[in-house]
Amino acid sequence: MPKHIKKSDLPQKVCLTCDRPFSWRKKWAAVWDDVRYCSERCKRQRGGAAQK
Repeated sequence: MPKHIKKSDLPQKVCLTCDRPFSWRKKWAAVWDDVRYCSERCKRQRGGAAQK
């Protein structure tokens, strides 16, 4: 049986735009070191302005 990994056990980072934590995703496996934003929306809104 395959071992299941809990989401809480995955590496996390903090988004540079919204300051919210986000977890590792399989599609980011090859580029995890370069990922800085949690979503495309945050990537478009770079500049550090909070959306609160």
